[in-house]
Amino acid sequence: MIKAEFYESDGFKKGFRVKGHAEYADKGHDIVCAAVSTAVSMAANIITDGFGIDAEVSAVDDEIDLNVKAPDEHSEAVLNILVAQLGMILEEFPDTIKITISEV
Repeated sequence: MIKAEFYESDGFKKGFRVKGHAEYADKGHDIVCAAVSTAVSMAANIITDGFGIDAEVSAVDDEIDLNVKAPDEHSEAVLNILVAQLGMILEEFPDTIKITISEV
């Protein structure tokens, strides 16, 4: 199962950690993993490259972390869209993703 944890503080989402495998299909052929990877990468790129928002991003093996240093309405919008997108994937492919939002 993919675990997607979003961090929230002072009314803003500040980042996320997404890790694991959906186990919907064999590694390299898993459309759920591909969809999640694409959505997460695009969100990180929009925040850092598109809006130029200062964020720490780390991608190692099966895990990507993003922490926005000074969240604003742009980073908030992108992270909310990512939560919604992962939710839509989860609706289509139940039991493949666990989404949590944690107060930090």
